Amino acid sequence: MVVDDADDGGLNRLFHALSDPTRRDVLRRCARGDLSVSRLAAEYPMSFAAVQKHVTVLEQAGLVSKRRSGREQLVRTEPDALARARRALDELEAHWRGRVERMSSLLEREPPTREP
Repeated sequence: MVVDDADDGGLNRLFHALSDPTRRDVLRRCARGDLSVSRLAAEYPMSFAAVQKHVTVLEQAGLVSKRRSGREQLVRTEPDALARARRALDELEAHWRGRVERMSSLLEREPPTREP
């Protein structure tokens, strides 16, 4: 079954962006300070265009923003998007913890006695 929730607030894009190790690394690097796309590209064994595509995916998910400084595009991590991901995961965890607790309480109940 495939669920397509159009009102997910961009969570699908957010988690898709976070699913790639290169994009997660870009986020870590930019969290330490704004970096230019060209500086980022120098850090990876891939083309400048490939790094630009990764940055675009992150930007579309709201995980980074870009601003122009002279001839360079500086990339900055947006912590609010990470907080959105954390809230979504916290809600999911709370839901599953509730289910586990309900199952545990059912298993702890004494089974009804049967009369022969």
